[in-house]
Amino acid sequence: MYDLDTRKRALTLVAQGFSQNSVSKQTGISRAAIRSWLKRLEPLGYNRAAECPRCGDTASPPPDPASYSYLLGLYLGDGCISSAKRGVYSLRIACADAWPGLIDACAEAVQRARPANKVCRVQSQGCQYVTSFSKHWPCFFPQHGPGKKHNREITLEPWQQQIVDAHPWDFIRGLIHSDGCRIINWTTRLVRGERKRYEYPRYFFTNKSDDIRKLFSDTLTAVGVEWTTLSRGSDPLNISVARRASVALMDAHVGPKY
Repeated sequence: MYDLDTRKRALTLVAQGFSQNSVSKQTGISRAAIRSWLKRLEPLGYNRAAECPRCGDTASPPPDPASYSYLLGLYLGDGCISSAKRGVYSLRIACADAWPGLIDACAEAVQRARPANKVCRVQSQGCQYVTSFSKHWPCFFPQHGPGKKHNREITLEPWQQQIVDAHPWDFIRGLIHSDGCRIINWTTRLVRGERKRYEYPRYFFTNKSDDIRKLFSDTLTAVGVEWTTLSRGSDPLNISVARRASVALMDAHVGPKY
């Protein structure tokens, strides 16, 4: 094992234009080790074991509760946690390429949750996975578990519910950004013999999990937004916000994806 200063010195020489073979001869470090340091995803000094606010002797909220409330919504919609090597977990949140602003907001929220951890974006077909590695992601998201979310119970811990109660619009925005949308509906109406077109916005949220839909609708109710359930076949998968005053509230605090 090489200490941090030795690794920094070797990588500095490479950055100055020396070949890996030359740096190996100058420092006595194997070329294989230098290659692995050049390919690593995280920067030197990156600390996967940074202090976790949920694991200390006295558990505390995440460092930025409002940002966490938004991230919680994203995670419940399009996020997953997977076990990696040596007790490390990867958090991945899928974000469509069509919404670059959303991708940036997601990456910022992940970074705020674990400031000492690197956040990367992994390109896939039609989307990017905002990804970060930490031993403590299950501490931040105790809903983590095997299988799909809609096949298991999803409930918030009391400390999570307190954050959502304090920052409900951030939570709603995260859920809309993951599994919701703002659309323009239209209809025609005969007025004085002339058919006119009328357009009006509405919000939809779609999720297979009864528990996640209830978390969304309960939070809407708490902030004064009226909503209805729309069924897809026999499944009540959609929550609709269509009343003008409620749409105005959503526009003021959430708005369309960007």
